[in-house]
Amino acid sequence: MKPLFSIGPFSIYLFGLMIAIGVLVGLYFFLKVAKKRGYDDKVLLDGVILSFIGGVIGARIIYVLVYNPSYYLSNPMDVFFIHNGGLSIHGGLLGGLLVGLLFMKKKKLPVLKTLDMAAPFIILAQGISRIGCDVFGAPISSDAFWKINVDGEYFHPAQAYEFLLNYLLFGYLWLRLQSKHYHGQVILHYFIGFLIIRGIVEFARINPMIFGPFSVSHLMSFIGIIIALIFMNHLKKKNPIKPVNVERYEIAKTWFYIWGLMIVSLVAYYLLQG
Repeated sequence: MKPLFSIGPFSIYLFGLMIAIGVLVGLYFFLKVAKKRGYDDKVLLDGVILSFIGGVIGARIIYVLVYNPSYYLSNPMDVFFIHNGGLSIHGGLLGGLLVGLLFMKKKKLPVLKTLDMAAPFIILAQGISRIGCDVFGAPISSDAFWKINVDGEYFHPAQAYEFLLNYLLFGYLWLRLQSKHYHGQVILHYFIGFLIIRGIVEFARINPMIFGPFSVSHLMSFIGIIIALIFMNHLKKKNPIKPVNVERYEIAKTWFYIWGLMIVSLVAYYLLQG
C-alpha cells in the first residue's frame, strides 16, 4: 500500500485515509437521514462502529481462508498484519452484516427498514474508499488512454471502474429508498448490484481462477446473488408497501451530484495513483 507519511513507527497509508474519509462521509449522511426519520443517532453510531469492526474481521478471515491459506499456515502471525494488505470484500460484507443484525436485534431496531436506510451510504463509502486502493488490475496496452502507470508498467484502473459503478449504484439506491415497493428491497438491491459490479471488475483483475475466465470472487458473488434473489422473492410477498413517486427535480438533482462526484473522484484518483 502507498504510504503518505509516518509518525514515529506508524505509517499513514493512502488507502487507510480514503477508507476513513469514505466511512465518515457515508456515516454523516446516514445519521442525517436516520435522525430525520426518528432514529436515535447515537445508538446507530454504536452499531456502525461495531459493524465496521465485524466487517474488517470478516474480510480478513475470508481472505486468509479462501485466497491464500497455504501462506498463512506457514506464517500464522502474518494473519494480524492487515496493514500489509489482504482483505476480502465478500467477507467484509458478511462480517459486517452479521454483527449489524445482532446489534439491531439487541436494540430492537426494525431490521429491514434500518438496512434499507443504510444501503445507499454503504456503497457511497465503498466508492470513496476505492480511490485510495492500490491493488491494480491486469496489464493493459500502453495505448489505452485510461491506463494507470505503475513503475513503468501499465494496468487496468480496476479501482476506478469499481468506484464509478458504485456511484451509479448509490444514485439508484438513494432514489429507490424514497420509492421502495417492500421493506428490504433497497438492501437486497445493494447486495445484488454490488456483487454484479464486483463480477464485472474481476474481469479486469488477476485472482485465483476456478474455470476459464471466472475467479473465486465470481463464485462468491454468484452465490451471494442467488441468496439475495431468494430473499427478494420472499420479502416482496411478505412486506409489500405502496411506493411513492419521486419528483423529477429530485431525480435530476441526484444524478447531477453523482456525475459531479464521478468527475472529482476520477481526477483525484489519477492525481494520487498515476
